[in-house]
Amino acid sequence: MTSTRTRFYRDKANGKFMGVCAGIADYTGVDVLWVRLAVVVGTLCGLGFLPIVYLALGFLAEAKPAALYADRQEQKFWQGVRQSPARSAREVRASLRDIDRRLAEVEHFYVSSNPRLAQEIESLR
Repeated sequence: MTSTRTRFYRDKANGKFMGVCAGIADYTGVDVLWVRLAVVVGTLCGLGFLPIVYLALGFLAEAKPAALYADRQEQKFWQGVRQSPARSAREVRASLRDIDRRLAEVEHFYVSSNPRLAQEIESLR
């Protein structure tokens, strides 16, 4: 099952011609200027297949949905997932461990000052 946020899309809203370079920039998290420069320099240096690949992606790739990301933070998160899924999973696990630790501290605070509540929590376990 592939999430719509981890697929490659053409980004016509931020693109100049067909939105392929903007789509690559969105997919990788690299600035679109550097992607465009790489395509131009690669083409000029003799990589003649780049224009063919560019046109193929331009015709075959789907256009980016308008509401793919809710905000800039979500966009950065999904770019990180595409770049390194293992690192993203570690970061999410670390965040959840931190939330669990803080919740345990809150529980300890309320239970230590309220013996009746502590007894009810113990009875639920």
